[in-house]
Amino acid sequence: MDRRLTDSEIRAQAREALDAGTVAERTEPRATSARYDRRTGRIEVTLANGCVFAFPARDAEGLSGATPDALSRVQVEGGGYALRWEGLDVDLTVPGLMAGFLGSARWMAQSLGRSGGRVRSPAKARAARKNGRKGGRPPKGQMLK
Repeated sequence: MDRRLTDSEIRAQAREALDAGTVAERTEPRATSARYDRRTGRIEVTLANGCVFAFPARDAEGLSGATPDALSRVQVEGGGYALRWEGLDVDLTVPGLMAGFLGSARWMAQSLGRSGGRVRSPAKARAARKNGRKGGRPPKGQMLK
């Protein structure tokens, strides 16, 4: 059986929630405005502290294939905590974007997996040159003897 909270317990919880909100407003990035820059292809976000940051729209989940008109319809929501593109049904958090998370955890893992073969290192370059001297990669379907 659930117990009802007393008035003093409710007031205490409300004070704690307000205090937590005050701390979050001071310590977490909050957007005051956002816009799509057609020239650079980036979403530019102005923060409450006056700083501005930007990210390539093509690199964010749900925005890569969007038209410039759709991208320009970005809205700041949730007291500056989130960016929303209603017509695209895309929501991204400002703290997440600032931390480099351009989408959900699953989407980020898939994106990183797709780019895994593109890493450049001196060892990989040496191996590619060595393989090239041997004639390169065999055509698909050809069996090794």
